Amino acid sequence: MDALKIIAQGMEKEDKPAVEIGDVVRVHVKIREGANERIQVFEGTVIARKGSGVSETFTVRRVSYGVGVERVFPVNSPNVAKVEHVRSGKVRRSKLYYLRDRVGKAAKVKEKIK
Repeated sequence: MDALKIIAQGMEKEDKPAVEIGDVVRVHVKIREGANERIQVFEGTVIARKGSGVSETFTVRRVSYGVGVERVFPVNSPNVAKVEHVRSGKVRRSKLYYLRDRVGKAAKVKEKIK
């Protein structure tokens, strides 16, 4: 079991994105279409972080054309080109699943003033 942990530590990205719950982030994802590869940007609020080590993921939610869209991104994935931090959110929960039930301004997270 210890050998597996050592291998997993070697597989982790050196430049892990420092995303916190409630932050608005812009995730640049590599998309392969046949032989071509392009980068698609997904911007939204981080509503959850799960796991640890190599299997760590974070969930980003946004509302697109009135429909809520959530995507789960592995932190150590080679398909995640970069994660831009847009603004910080002021939250008191580790999971923001309650935002799924809210509409309009009620679904916003207040900005943290530093």
